[in-house]
Amino acid sequence: IMQPTYLPWPGYFNLILKSDAFIFLDDSQFQKNSWHNRNRILVQKKPHWITVPVEHKTLVQKINETKIANNRIWGKKHCKLIQQSYCKHPFSNEILDIINLIDNQNFSSLSDLNTRLILWFLEKLKITTKIYFSSKLGIVGKRTQRIINFLEYLDADTYLSPIGASEYLKSDGFSDLTTRKLEFQEFTSVPYAQHNNKGFHPFLSIVDLVANIGWESTKTYLKF
Repeated sequence: IMQPTYLPWPGYFNLILKSDAFIFLDDSQFQKNSWHNRNRILVQKKPHWITVPVEHKTLVQKINETKIANNRIWGKKHCKLIQQSYCKHPFSNEILDIINLIDNQNFSSLSDLNTRLILWFLEKLKITTKIYFSSKLGIVGKRTQRIINFLEYLDADTYLSPIGASEYLKSDGFSDLTTRKLEFQEFTSVPYAQHNNKGFHPFLSIVDLVANIGWESTKTYLKF
């Protein structure tokens, strides 16, 4: 269960890969300057933010209600920067489809953009986890209780959570509220060869991983 983010890091896909079912929290609150509308790639050997401009009209708007500003302009800028930054990488040709998808589509919302990109990656990676959208399930509840309600709906016996959510799940008393098991994802950015870069920059978009090691090796990498 995760909010849809823009061109996520490999750990996002590892979480989906290791789950039997995955829910996009597309109706959760949009957070400004978060992973919801930005991520990082390497530009001239340094991590660089690429941000999708959005219309932030209220403090409580949902991700699936958040509209993209300058819909065509931002896409062309991102595509040009990605192409220029990775054109000399070993598998630069394998990210061309990503560029084409961003450049040649219109997206109704930030959630639409993010989920369509993620679903496209899942197809390329042959990850067949069952996907759901929280906005279509009609399940309510706050924070941890809503997660438990999702688990009950899916009749899931275990919740695999990203490690970043451990503090609030424990403080909310997850284990006191349900008999369902709570496990935390164990995934780290194992160093891989980044083209023309002596060091290693972790926590980048999966675009960096594919450009450096290709789709087939990425499938193996995500199983760590």
